[in-house]
Amino acid sequence: MATGKVIRFDEVRGYGFVSPDGGGSDVFLHVNDLLIDKSLISPGVVVSFALEDGDRGLKASAVSLASDPLLSASRTGPRAAPAPSAPADLDDPTCEVLSVKDFTDEVTETLLVSKPALTGEQILNVRERLVRAAVSHGWVEA
Repeated sequence: MATGKVIRFDEVRGYGFVSPDGGGSDVFLHVNDLLIDKSLISPGVVVSFALEDGDRGLKASAVSLASDPLLSASRTGPRAAPAPSAPADLDDPTCEVLSVKDFTDEVTETLLVSKPALTGEQILNVRERLVRAAVSHGWVEA
């Protein structure tokens, strides 16, 4: 069984994509191949799956939440807030600083998933303010 992180999943259309932990191309994910309720699948959730050759490339089958509770995200109840951490050392080579485009893409995806009723204008306004804050704090590459 392979593991990977869900990078996109459209619950209405019933499909999405998983980024395998081992690297390589994203893998197609279809609701018919889930062994769990589709409401548990969202961007960032770590899943385990079997790889199959589909009509258009690799696809995930027998998809379930990853067995390691530290890796899998469950939306069955509230999660405790993470403990505060020291500010990231920007000179640390293990510290990943996103490009403005990658940060913008992440923010957009998060807003679309968490609040689908937001209008395009609202998303653009929130995204613009978050990008400005991220640039001013050095959280993204300027």
